[in-house]
Amino acid sequence: MKDIARELGVSVATVSRALKDSPRISQERRTLIQEYARVHNFTPNVIAESLRFARVQPMKVIGVIIPEFTHFYFSSVLAGIEEEASSRGYRILVAHSGESYEREVNICRSFYENKVCGIIVSQAKDTHRYEHFQMLLDNGLPLVFYDRICTGVDASRVVVDDYMGAFNAVSYLIETGCTRIAFYGSQMNLEISKNRFNGYKDALRQHQIEYDPELTYICDNRADAEAITPDVLKKDPPPNGFFAINDDTAIGILYTAKHMGFRVPEDIGICGFTNGQRAVACDPMLTTVEQRGHRVGEEAADILIDQVEGRIPVDKVVKRVVRTRLVVRGTTK
Repeated sequence: MKDIARELGVSVATVSRALKDSPRISQERRTLIQEYARVHNFTPNVIAESLRFARVQPMKVIGVIIPEFTHFYFSSVLAGIEEEASSRGYRILVAHSGESYEREVNICRSFYENKVCGIIVSQAKDTHRYEHFQMLLDNGLPLVFYDRICTGVDASRVVVDDYMGAFNAVSYLIETGCTRIAFYGSQMNLEISKNRFNGYKDALRQHQIEYDPELTYICDNRADAEAITPDVLKKDPPPNGFFAINDDTAIGILYTAKHMGFRVPEDIGICGFTNGQRAVACDPMLTTVEQRGHRVGEEAADILIDQVEGRIPVDKVVKRVVRTRLVVRGTTK
């Protein structure tokens, strides 16, 4: 703006007002300044402007931390956050923790130092300490968890009904003839793992099937599923049903079972959890629990922005649950 002011012989304040189309500047001068700026490819520095006014209003930039980009669920959550934020005049700054505690700590510190107005986060699998989250809250920064919530700090969160999603899925497997059902889940320090595991066990109990700990495995990706499933299917008797914590793991089970000569769903029923694009790209198509990531993202952004704008007190903990539904396809009878 100083360059424009110098070239056109006006003050920096005049340039600033003209670029904002202020009626305090004549139309002729506004047009002159705006045209000069356009020809010389001038665009305002939005971050700098936000920082300038940060004392009277927070920067309209939301920090978002996702554990991994490749998972359909997290990308759909991100889309929901971005759409809700954009509709309310906010931008998002996205970082990827790579499931690393150390990286997550550094991201939180970077977001705080760069004056984001709030943070939306799903914690990394590797996270067992929570001081970095508590530091944000102690300094008055709104914080909203989604999917993988942190029970070690008292913060707002948006989750799906993991327990009922798992309970309904396993109940359906039982009702369609599966009597020996394996569970593939994540580490039990994650609340989603605990809730889905409890839904699995309670569905067995509800249908008078005894829980067998030898059918429970820490396995939450396709590669590991393909590695362990051959031995699982060599058990005597083998499982005739599988419930997996996500679609990729379920597809790994499906691929391995078919490769070993098992028929799906005649010999084995398989159910996943996500309902991403891969669920309809396998053969047969996957029965799965729809997780509604886009809706989770919208709700998380809505809570955070309401806290930033004072509609919800920053110290008030808001908890929202997004309902799931079972989508029945070809991997179950």
